[in-house]
Amino acid sequence: MKVIKEPIAIQDIANYYRISGRSIGFVPTMGFLHEGHTSLIENARNDCDLVVVSIFVNPTQFSPDEDFSKYPRDFLRDYELCNRAGTDYIFYPEPEDMYPPGNSAEVILKGISGKLEGKYRPGHFTGVATVVLKLFNIIKPHKAYFGQKDAQQAIVIKKMVKDLNVDSEILICETTREINGLAKSSRNIYLSDSEKDEASILFKTLLAGKEMIIEKEVLSGSELEKKLAKMIETNSPNSKLQYLAVTDNDNLDPVENLEDFKGELLISLACFYGKTRLIDNIVVRL
Repeated sequence: MKVIKEPIAIQDIANYYRISGRSIGFVPTMGFLHEGHTSLIENARNDCDLVVVSIFVNPTQFSPDEDFSKYPRDFLRDYELCNRAGTDYIFYPEPEDMYPPGNSAEVILKGISGKLEGKYRPGHFTGVATVVLKLFNIIKPHKAYFGQKDAQQAIVIKKMVKDLNVDSEILICETTREINGLAKSSRNIYLSDSEKDEASILFKTLLAGKEMIIEKEVLSGSELEKKLAKMIETNSPNSKLQYLAVTDNDNLDPVENLEDFKGELLISLACFYGKTRLIDNIVVRL
């Protein structure tokens, strides 16, 4: 496994592999890897000839009041996890490599970027879409792997790839979870043991919502949102729910009539424990 810092160097490697007819699998990360990331790497290893993992804490997707400077970083730990999971190359650029002086280009996806997460994190998905497109142009992957935990990010990236004719296939992989159901996240390190125990209610609530829909116990999206929010409030006194939404899984539009809905329904949420913000979701196929 090799570590490459210069974009032009990894571009040359990608060009060689593409010209030689071998497939490139790519896992973009911000580092501080966990089992969710290594699962994505293993999927890429099974599917592709070459596996590239990027480790880059992207400053443009953090607002001024978020935790960019405090975001956990441990490159040596990440290196070992990548190596064990079967990575061939780590792309590990500096911010000035990704955003050279005078850089002014942005990728803006109208509409969808302002919903749910975008409502509470203005500009976040512009930062995400911009850096991912830059990474795609550098790595030139045949397949790129993302986790379902970041549901809106997955939707944004798939739409960007479709709208801009990017020559990469996007694969969304199942969320990896703790034993108690809490979604794996680099930010879980900020939680105390008691907070981790309490936060297990988030996935239990999502599962309960899925069951209510399937069993037709609730036929209204707004009613379901209220029931699930109450469940979290009752069972987790230290939580602060930011949002819980019932939408379609394509455009993130609210779904009110659950009985007649056909397709993929998304129940998603964001919740604080202290200063730590957790997100999770579940997809219901109807």
